[in-house]
Amino acid sequence: MKKELGINERMYCMDREKANNELLTFALDIGTRSVVGILGSLEKDVIKIHYSDMQFQTKRAMYDGQIHDIDGVVEVVKEVKKSLEGKAGIKLKKVAIAAAGRALKTSRLTIERELDESEAIDKHFVRSIEIEGLQEAQMKLEENSLDASQYFCVGHTVVNYYLNDILIKNPTGHKSKKIGVDILATFLPYAVVDSLYAVMKKVGLEVSFMTLEPIAAISVAVPQNVRLLNIALVDIGAGTSDIAITRDGSVTAYDMSSTAGDEITEALVQIFLLDFDSAEIVKCNLHKAQMQSFQDILGMQHKYESEEILDKIQPAIELVVKDIAKRIIVQNGKAPSAIFLIGGGSQIPRLPELLANKLGLPKERVAVRGIETIKNLEHEELVVAGPEGITPVGILAKTLEYHDIDFIETTVNGRGIKLFQSKQLKVSDALVLAEFNPRDLIQKKGASLNLIINGKNTMYFGEYGEAAEIYVGNKEAHLDTTITDGDVIKIDPAKAGQDATRCLNDIIDFAKGFYLDGRWLNRAQNVTVNGRRESTGRDLDNNDKVEFDEISTVADLCNFMKIDYDKHSILMGDKKASKTTKITDNIYISIEREVLTDKSKYDEKNAKTEEDEDCIYVIYNGSPLKIVKNREQLIFVDIFDSIDFDRSKVNGKLVLTHNGQPANYTNPLNEKDIIVIEWTK
Repeated sequence: MKKELGINERMYCMDREKANNELLTFALDIGTRSVVGILGSLEKDVIKIHYSDMQFQTKRAMYDGQIHDIDGVVEVVKEVKKSLEGKAGIKLKKVAIAAAGRALKTSRLTIERELDESEAIDKHFVRSIEIEGLQEAQMKLEENSLDASQYFCVGHTVVNYYLNDILIKNPTGHKSKKIGVDILATFLPYAVVDSLYAVMKKVGLEVSFMTLEPIAAISVAVPQNVRLLNIALVDIGAGTSDIAITRDGSVTAYDMSSTAGDEITEALVQIFLLDFDSAEIVKCNLHKAQMQSFQDILGMQHKYESEEILDKIQPAIELVVKDIAKRIIVQNGKAPSAIFLIGGGSQIPRLPELLANKLGLPKERVAVRGIETIKNLEHEELVVAGPEGITPVGILAKTLEYHDIDFIETTVNGRGIKLFQSKQLKVSDALVLAEFNPRDLIQKKGASLNLIINGKNTMYFGEYGEAAEIYVGNKEAHLDTTITDGDVIKIDPAKAGQDATRCLNDIIDFAKGFYLDGRWLNRAQNVTVNGRRESTGRDLDNNDKVEFDEISTVADLCNFMKIDYDKHSILMGDKKASKTTKITDNIYISIEREVLTDKSKYDEKNAKTEEDEDCIYVIYNGSPLKIVKNREQLIFVDIFDSIDFDRSKVNGKLVLTHNGQPANYTNPLNEKDIIVIEWTK
C-alpha cells in the first residue's frame, strides 16, 4: 500500500521539483532516425549533463531533417520527455530545440546597378545593394518553392564585387558607371520552424530557445577564438553531409551533400551480400576493431581484417569525400584553413585523410571532433558519445551559455518580423525580411536633363535629395546599428532632389555682345531650338537640340556678315584687327569696304575693248561688273539683270547705294558707277 505523504514531505517534494525545474535545462535534438533529449545545468562555467535519453523514430516521420508526420514525431518526443521526467523527478515545461542544417537552402546570384560616375560610392550604398540582392534571392526561392514556402535569411556572404565588370576587392570610395555584387545567401524555410513549434505544442512544451544544428555544433566543436579563421564544419550523417563555413567570427555559408554514411553501408551490402542492418553494424565497427566477423544473407560466416574491407569500399568513401569537397569549394571559393568532422559518418577510417588530400590540406588540418574535445563538460549519463554527441550537447551548451536567443522579433515600420540571430544582427538584416525597398535608403538625385548643344550632348544633373532617416526606438540609427529582441525600427524613406531644369538664358548669355557700326550685336546669333527660332525665356525639354552661331573672333564676324575679310577693313576702335583677333564684350567695331574708284584698279581682262562698245563697267560690291546695254541709257534697276540677287527672300535689311547715296531705281547708270546691294543683319 502506497504511503500517504505528510504535509511537510509534500512541501519538500514540491520545492525540490521547483528547484530542479529552475536548475535543469531541457535540450532536444530531433533527428531523422532518432530523438535525443538531455537535461543539464551550468555550474561555475562547467556544463553538467545529469540525464539523457534516446528513442528511435518508429515511422518515417522525418526526411532529411524535415518533419513530414507531426503526430509521428510527437509520439517519439513524448517518450523522451516521459523518460527524462521519470529520471529527474520533475515536470518538464520548456525546451531548447534546433532546426536541421540539411533543411537550409542556399542561393547565389549577381545583382547589378547603374551608377552616376561623377559620385563616389559610399558603404551605405553598397549595403543597400546587398540588401536588394538578398531580397531578390529570397523572392526567387519562394517563387520556385513547390509549397509556397517563406524563408528566414540565416546567413550570407559577399563573394565578389565588380566595377564596370572588373573584379574589385572593395568598391567604397571608387567611381564607376556600373557596380555588380556576387552574393551567397542561406535561407531556412518557415515551415521547418513552424513544424517544430507544432510538435512542441502538442507535447505540452514551450520553446525557450531555438537554433540551427550547425550553429549548435559549432558552439562546442569550434571554440570562439578559432571562429575568426576560415573553418568548415561537416556533419556526416546517414543520408546527408551538412556543411557550415565560418569566417570572421560568424557562420557565412551552409550547404549539404546528398552522399554520406548510407553510401558506405550500401557498398558493404553489395560487396559482401549483407542485409542493410548488418552492413550498418560492420560500418560502425570498422574504427573499433582490426578484425570483423559477420554472416551474409546466405548464412555463410566471414572474417576479414578491417583494412581489407576498407580497401574494397574505398571507392564509396572517395565518392563521399569528392562530393563534400566540391560543396565546400562552392560555398567557400577555396579550401578552408581547417575542417572539423562530426556525426557518425565521420568515424569511417580513411575518410579524414582522403578529404584532406582532396582539398590539398595537411592531414592534421582535418580533425574528427567528439564530445571529449568539449572543454568544461561533465556528464553523469549520456546516451550518445563521440562525434554523434556534438549536436545535442551543442544545443544544450548554446542554451546555457548564451543569453541572447537565436530567434528574435522586431518591427520595421509597424510590420512584425522574426529574425534568426546567427550573428550580431543589424538594422540591415531586418530590412531583408521586412521587404523594405533598399533603393529608398539612398538619397536620390532629381531627374537629369540632356541637351544637344551645337551637336554635342551636354548633361545637367538634378540636385541631391535627403537621405533616409533611420530610428531604433527613439534614437537615430543607421544600417549598421545593432538590434535586439523587441526593437522597434522606423525608417523615413529618402527624398528625391529637384529635377534639373534649364532655359535658353542658362545656355546662352544674351547680355554679351558688341557694337557694330553703331548698332548693338549679340555674340549669339541664329538661335534655334529643334530647328525653330526661340525666345530667351523658353524652358528646355530633355534631348532638345539647341543651335546658335557664336561670334568670338573677327573671322566669326566675317562669316556671319558674309563678307570677304581681304576686301574690307575691320576696325576695333581705330585699329585694324586680324582674322584671329578676339572680340571682347562691349567693344566698338566698324567695317570699311574697300571699293574701286577708277579704271586703274581693274585688271587687264576687265579693261574695256572694242567689242565692249555695247556694254558698261560698274563697280558692284567692290568688284568690276560688266553690264550689256540693251538701250541707250541704262538705269539703276537694270543691274538686276546682270547679277544673281533674289529680293523676294528676306534675309535682313536690304541696302542699296549708288555712288555712296541711297539708290533710286530710275537714276541713270553710267560707266564706273559704284553700286552696293546687300542684306544686312
